[in-house]
Amino acid sequence: MAGQQFQYDDSGNTFFYFLTSFVGLIVIPATYYLWPRDQHAEQIRLKNIRNVYGRCLWYRLRLLKPQQNIIPTVKKIVLLAGWALFLFLAYKVSKTDREYQEYNPYEVLHLDPGASISEIKKQYRALSLKYHPDKGGDEVMFMRIAKAYAALTDEESRKNWEEFGNPDGPQATSFGIALPAWIVDQKNSILVLLVYGLAFMVILPVVVGSWWYRSIRYSGDQILIRTTQIYTYFVYKTRNMDMKRLIMVLAGASEFDPQYNKDATSRPADNIQIPQLIREIGGINLKKNEPPLTCPYSLKARVLLLTHLARMKVPEVLEEDQQFILKKSPALLQEMINVICQLIIMARSREEREFRAPSLGSLENCMKLSQMTVQGLQQFKSPLLQLPHIEEDNLRRVSNHKKYKIKSIQDLVSLKGSDRRNLLHFLEDKKYDEVMAVLGSFPYVTMDIKPQVLDDEDSNNITVGSLVTVLVTLTRQTMAEVFEKEQSICAAEEQPTEDGQGDASKVKSKGWQQKNKGTKKASKSKKKKPLKKKPVPPSLQPSKQQKQKQANGEVVAKEEEEEVSDKGSESEEEETNRDSQSEKDDGSDRDSDREQDEKQNKDDEAEWQELQQSIQRKERALLETKSKITHPVYSLFFPEEKQEWWWLYIADRKEQMLICMPYHVCTLKDKEEVELKFPAPGKPGNYQYTVYLRSDSYMGLDQIKPLKLEVHEAKPVPENHPQWDTAIEGDEDQEDSEGFEDSFEEEEEEEEDVD
Repeated sequence: MAGQQFQYDDSGNTFFYFLTSFVGLIVIPATYYLWPRDQHAEQIRLKNIRNVYGRCLWYRLRLLKPQQNIIPTVKKIVLLAGWALFLFLAYKVSKTDREYQEYNPYEVLHLDPGASISEIKKQYRALSLKYHPDKGGDEVMFMRIAKAYAALTDEESRKNWEEFGNPDGPQATSFGIALPAWIVDQKNSILVLLVYGLAFMVILPVVVGSWWYRSIRYSGDQILIRTTQIYTYFVYKTRNMDMKRLIMVLAGASEFDPQYNKDATSRPADNIQIPQLIREIGGINLKKNEPPLTCPYSLKARVLLLTHLARMKVPEVLEEDQQFILKKSPALLQEMINVICQLIIMARSREEREFRAPSLGSLENCMKLSQMTVQGLQQFKSPLLQLPHIEEDNLRRVSNHKKYKIKSIQDLVSLKGSDRRNLLHFLEDKKYDEVMAVLGSFPYVTMDIKPQVLDDEDSNNITVGSLVTVLVTLTRQTMAEVFEKEQSICAAEEQPTEDGQGDASKVKSKGWQQKNKGTKKASKSKKKKPLKKKPVPPSLQPSKQQKQKQANGEVVAKEEEEEVSDKGSESEEEETNRDSQSEKDDGSDRDSDREQDEKQNKDDEAEWQELQQSIQRKERALLETKSKITHPVYSLFFPEEKQEWWWLYIADRKEQMLICMPYHVCTLKDKEEVELKFPAPGKPGNYQYTVYLRSDSYMGLDQIKPLKLEVHEAKPVPENHPQWDTAIEGDEDQEDSEGFEDSFEEEEEEEEDVD
């Protein structure tokens, strides 16, 4: 029986196959994921948005530093070298000769297949004389010739060749190892062991250990675990955090500590420059000892944040540190929001009174601080300062105008073009056009809400303890579209009416305003129609002859006949009217029943479609991965390009309670549907909540919409159900059939006994 044989690759041909496959598996996916993005496309994008974002700090930094980074060049060089190695190995493999060839004795003897025995013997003699070792020939070649001759002339050898492919019979199965033979050579054993030991006992543990040590320090959002612990402690300690306390806690993040983050820097000059900025700002308490909020790194971060919000100029040495702190702030504020939500959930799950949940004001202050950080404004500053060329000195001309009282972005958008130009008369035409371009790029989001209870027979009926799902449809537009609507409205107002009458006192509602006007219904008095007298049939009307008879003394009899005939006709008409009225009532009942059935069917179809749409939304959310690149934020003093994101949540303003946890909307480009879920209140009644949509980048563009819920008593658990009745009837039928079969068998047995 043939055995098995393992051997290394002496020639190295098999090793080239292995090496080519290994390099290809690395180079092809690495090129797809790591090839640097085309910088030309980025330059074109920046050129297209220059008209709007040209004055933003992040845009100017992008132009001043044209991405002269050596990392993309190194990536290209490494990937090209990998492709060169892959192509070289592929070429080497294509030129490699095949080691395994099928044994053919005719080829060894240089004969055509099917040659006769005489031709084989003749060719064997000729080749033997040529390659015989005694006559100076090749011994190996002579052995091959002898083997081929035996395979063609000896019956047993020929049978082995035809059956097993070798004259000697079945051979041992050979397994080749795709590694060169010099690896297992005794001369190179020490070198190979050193390489293996260095790779698997030094390099691999160091790489895995460093990766693991770094990964356990960060959360899934790339926030240090120590920062999350600091935020949890101080948020729980301070239930109601005002803006000053919030900035102090934000600056205590370990991301700003050089001990935990190598990107954070600490310079000796900070001991001189930071106290100077503290004196300029004022109002910073340095006596309270509350580590780590009073550590040097935390104090530095707090001072640089406050100078940014006050739009103060800092020394050039601290500008880079300030930009680093500002870039980290939005992610840290999102982490603080997550911490507040987790503490609220923990407080609701526990019945202990000592565990106090953070207030709703602390959560909303975090969201406001994110807006302030991106825009570089203090809490109570005017949102108009987000626009270019509008400073504190000329802001008074806009906000304190006698005719126009402009307090927000929406007020400025609501003006007519001529009024807006008159209000901003202190700006040149070029600056005014730039302000209008920036204002037109600001987002205008409309919010449509629909509460329902999914997976229920009556989705519109909210009961105690049910899971309420509020479907919020967000539609994003720009303020430029509001300008276009306003211009069309103004053009329609200027056109004269057909009658030549115009009402100058009418005020058109602008596109940004909420349409909350109630329609007044005027009650119209219904005039009663006069009752028409029923005509008398002509056959019953008196003729001229009858009138003459009345004069001759026959008046009395004729009048009696007429009275009788009138009474009979009136009774017949009453009966016919009564019958027609009953028929009308029956028809109206049937029509009302039909309308109710059609309405019920339509409601069922609508509920089914809503359920299917909800399932499809969940499937899309699981399968689709939407990009978080939405729209660039216009920010004059933020050092990094920020995308436009939103927070969506439900709160009870009266009770100061958070109803639904905030949902971070990061994929709103044009339209987005979001489902907010929360349990219904435990008591029936009418509840008034508020749906909030807050921007994480813009001030003064938040949306608020009321949400009214009518909660009913929960339905009692049914004791009998149609499905259960059906099952019981089936069981009874089955029992009846079994009893019938038993009685039938007994009758048959009795008949047999009688026989």
